[in-house]
Amino acid sequence: MYIPSVDFIALIIFIALLFDFTNGFHDAANSVSTIISTKVLSPQKAIAFAAFFNFVAAFGFGVAVASTISKIINLGIVDTNIVPFVILAALLGAICWNLITWYSGLPTSSSHALIGGLAGAGLSAGGLAAIKIATVNLVVLFMVLSPIIGFIMAFFVMALVVRISRGIQRMTAERYFRSLQLLSAAAYSFSHGTNDAQKTMGIITPLLFSIGYFGATVDPNHLPVPLWVILAAHGAIALGTLSGGWRIVRTMGFGITRLRPVDGFAAETAGSATIIGASMAGIPVSTTHVISSSIMGVGATQGAGQVRWNVARRIVWAWILTIPASAIMGFLFFSGILYCANLV
Repeated sequence: MYIPSVDFIALIIFIALLFDFTNGFHDAANSVSTIISTKVLSPQKAIAFAAFFNFVAAFGFGVAVASTISKIINLGIVDTNIVPFVILAALLGAICWNLITWYSGLPTSSSHALIGGLAGAGLSAGGLAAIKIATVNLVVLFMVLSPIIGFIMAFFVMALVVRISRGIQRMTAERYFRSLQLLSAAAYSFSHGTNDAQKTMGIITPLLFSIGYFGATVDPNHLPVPLWVILAAHGAIALGTLSGGWRIVRTMGFGITRLRPVDGFAAETAGSATIIGASMAGIPVSTTHVISSSIMGVGATQGAGQVRWNVARRIVWAWILTIPASAIMGFLFFSGILYCANLV
């Protein structure tokens, strides 16, 4: 069987950063759709704005999410020579699902695609024993809870904002919220970086462990994340955001409900609070799910008829399918990679 070389490991790290890049352009809509649709910033300025805050998130809230992701594969069970193949298969499965959903204009979760790819590749490598079920259960639980939290928070933030601004002239309120939305968009882009960039760190770190990068005394359940990995992951996601993802921007910014600056402010405030809370707790959530449900929550304050539920249903179905679809892809990719490796 082929034993991974240094060049092969470097290639996988490159692919991991490529995944981070696709995460950035796939999830660019999360950070900029509201601020573009409300015309607070032009598309070009909004993209650059979001990319900057995606990167500076490298210097906030630690690496708790990366630690959680690195624990999905049971490193005590899987042969260290196989770990690079597991990670490569997971990445290929996640990238494929990202590209399919990006082409379809569906704002699915890059995070859940990666987790599904890891689970599928791990199952192919060593059965259920190769997967830490408790970690996967935590992710699945918050796959359900985080959109609900985002929806409820956005609904109440919007209701509170409407109550506070009652009696203020519409043009005056509009002007204030155009300025406030710059702050909420910055907070959301920052929160996006704190959670999503760490997922790639959580992929690269066990890969480095498999080649003895940390030495023999390091506990596989408590792997440190090197500074260069942190900066590389945030740099990749920022570059991906700079490239944009206009198909999904249209769905997020215009397809779910009609947004004004006050709506964008409420959705981004609720979304960033939800994601930052999850990041501090080390929970990898879907930033896509959170901002989508936050936009729905804002729309719901104006009546159920203001939300385009047919678009929302398409998004929810894509959410449901992401983990199983990417898991199947990860499983198949690992089987194919292992078959080719055995031929070498």
